[in-house]
Amino acid sequence: MTTIVRATLPAGQFALENTFQRVPSAEFEIVRVVANSTDRVLPLLWATADDGAAFDSLPDAVREDPTTREVSVVTEFDTEYLLKLEWEMHVRVLFYVLQEEDATILDARTKADDWHFRILFPEHDSVASMYQSCQEYDVSLDIKQITQLSDSFRRGWFGLTEHQYETIVGAYREGYYAVPREANLEELAGSFGVSHQALSERLRRGHEKLIANAMHLETSTV
Repeated sequence: MTTIVRATLPAGQFALENTFQRVPSAEFEIVRVVANSTDRVLPLLWATADDGAAFDSLPDAVREDPTTREVSVVTEFDTEYLLKLEWEMHVRVLFYVLQEEDATILDARTKADDWHFRILFPEHDSVASMYQSCQEYDVSLDIKQITQLSDSFRRGWFGLTEHQYETIVGAYREGYYAVPREANLEELAGSFGVSHQALSERLRRGHEKLIANAMHLETSTV
């Protein structure tokens, strides 16, 4: 069964560790690009940093990082760069391992000095094979979550329970998130046949799951 894995990897075992040391506030997101081989895989990178001086120094920091080569600025905005680059060989080890399992990196971004990945595997058994290969290459991939995709694909993608998914979709369709609101909690609670308090807690937990999974944060509720 098709499976999505959420995992983390220290920058020191993947990419841009030196850049984080030079620019601690740096944040990166790899743009997923279809490639025919791992030689030029994932060549686009969104890059940002907190303050002006750190932001200005970011392209040079990435250029001088030993995990990259041939770095160029594709475009620059007020708070972000889009960089084009090639990764050095040891960075591509993870790409080779994933390619062996026919896996696809759906999302890769940083938080502090760790990389956070969302990876799609066509078969659940491929996850164990990939993890074993990572250990053989001394790649300390830390698997945080494994989600089986089924008919509830959209719900499972964000880790929502069935009730949370149905409640958020229902609230959206009733205009709860519109500005101005077209429905309030009391009205929604009546349509769902639950109390105002129960609906409020269900929405709050669902919102937390959505935010946590979208931004690679840990949830405090279940």
